[in-house]
Amino acid sequence: MRKLTLLLLVGVLAIPLHAQKKKTSKNKAAVITSLDAKFDELSELSDKIWSYEEVAFREDQSAKALAEYAEANGFKVTMGVGEIPTAFVAEYGSGGPIIGIMGEFDGLPGLSQKAVPTKDPINEGGAGHGCGHNLFGTASLGAATTIKELIEAGKLEGTIRFYGTPAEEKFFGKLWMIRAGLFDDVDIMMDWHPSAETKADVQSSLALVDFMVEFYGQAAHASGDPWNGRSASDALELYTTGINYYREHIKPTVRIHYHIQDGGKVVNVVPDYSRIWTRVRDTKREGMEVVWKQVERIAEGAAIMANVDYKISLISGIHEVLVNRTGGAAMQKNLEYLGNIEYTEAETNFAKKIQEATGKPQVGMDMEIRPLEETQEHPMGGSTDAGDVSFIVPTIRLGVTTAPKGTPWHSWAVVACSGMSIGHKGSNYASKALAMTMVDLFEDAELREKVKAEFKERKGDYVYKGILPDGPPPLDYK
Repeated sequence: MRKLTLLLLVGVLAIPLHAQKKKTSKNKAAVITSLDAKFDELSELSDKIWSYEEVAFREDQSAKALAEYAEANGFKVTMGVGEIPTAFVAEYGSGGPIIGIMGEFDGLPGLSQKAVPTKDPINEGGAGHGCGHNLFGTASLGAATTIKELIEAGKLEGTIRFYGTPAEEKFFGKLWMIRAGLFDDVDIMMDWHPSAETKADVQSSLALVDFMVEFYGQAAHASGDPWNGRSASDALELYTTGINYYREHIKPTVRIHYHIQDGGKVVNVVPDYSRIWTRVRDTKREGMEVVWKQVERIAEGAAIMANVDYKISLISGIHEVLVNRTGGAAMQKNLEYLGNIEYTEAETNFAKKIQEATGKPQVGMDMEIRPLEETQEHPMGGSTDAGDVSFIVPTIRLGVTTAPKGTPWHSWAVVACSGMSIGHKGSNYASKALAMTMVDLFEDAELREKVKAEFKERKGDYVYKGILPDGPPPLDYK
C-alpha cells in the first residue's frame, strides 16, 4: 500500500505544474486565451505609450493610442471628459452591473531612459515612465477588451467601462472626473499598479494636499541700496526653515515635501518674487489636514518676518484609499490560480544588472504569490487619486511585478523595465488577474453585494468632498 501511494505521488509530481491546476470557468479560460493571443499587440501599444514620454495633461498621443485601440475593439469612446482633453471613457454593453476599470498613462519629467539596465537617457532631461503607467493603461484596457468579447458573445450581461485617467503623477486628473459625476453609477471599480511584487492590494495609501506659496517683495540693488528692498527669497528661506523645524513635532506617518520653483533671477538683485510648491501627506486625511493648516501658518509667519506679502493657492489634494478586503480576497484566488510569473535567464540577468546599477542586492525578480495580507492601520508608501474614486465606488486593487525587487520607484530603472519584456509580462499578468476578477463580479451577484456592503461599512457616514479649487483643471501650467 505504501509503495502504491509513493507511485501515485511520483506520478502527480511528474505532471507539469499547469496541468496540476484546478480547472477554471469557461469565461475565465476565455479571457486567458484572448489575452495570450493579444500579447504582442498589447505589448506594442504599451511600447508606443512608453516612447511618447508624455507628462500630466500633455498625454495627447498616449490617450489617442488607447482610445483608438478601444474604438477598434468595439467600444463607444467619449473623449475630453471632466474638462480634460486627454481624459476619456470607453464603454460597451448595456444595463447592470456596471463594472469599471481605470487606466493611467502619464509619465514623469526628467526620467527619459532606454530599455537597457544602465542609466542611459533617450532624450536628456525628457520624461519617462518611472511608474510604469504605459503598462497600467494598456493592461487595464486589455482586460476590459476581453470582458467586452464575453458580453458581445452573450456569455456575460451588463456594462464594461474603461476610464482613461490622465495626470495622476502631478495634478490628479481623477478629481475632475469625479466632480463631473463620471463614476457615480458604477457598481464596482477595478484598479492596479505596476510594482516590484505581485499581490492583491488591501493596503491603503497616503492622503495628501498640494498648494503653491508665492511671496511678493520689493526689488532693489543687492549692494547699492539693499535697504530699499524686501526679499521674497528671504521669505522663502524662512518658510522652508520653519517647515524643517516643524518636522520634529509631527507624527512619523506625516511626510512634507517642497519644490522651489522660483527663488530669484540674478544674484545682484533683491528678489521681489519667489514661488514654492508644497505637499503634505499623512495616512489619514484628518491628520493631513492638521499639518496642512500649520504649514500654511508657517508661510504667513515667514511673510511677516521678511516684511513681504504672500499668497497661498490650492492645487489639489487626494484621499487615502478605502480598502476593500472582500474584493481583495476574490482577486487573491485568481492570483493563486495564475501562479508565479516565469522569467527567462536573460530577463533575470537584466534584473540583476538593474539591481547592481542601483546599489541593491542582486536577487532578481520577486516571483512569489503571497497569502492575502492583513490590512495595516497606518501603511507607508505613496499616494494615488484612485483613493478618491474608492470613496465614490467600491474599488478592488492589484499590484503586479514589473520591475526587479528593491528597484527605486520613480527612477530610470523602472522606465527601463517598463519598456521591455519584464514589463510586458507583468502587464499581461495584470490583464488576466483583472479580467478574471471582473468575470467573478459579473457572474456572482452575491459577491457584488458583499463588496458593496464592506464599502458602506468602511465609509460610514463620511460625505466625500474633493480637495480641489473651483474652476477647470490647470491645463496651461508651466
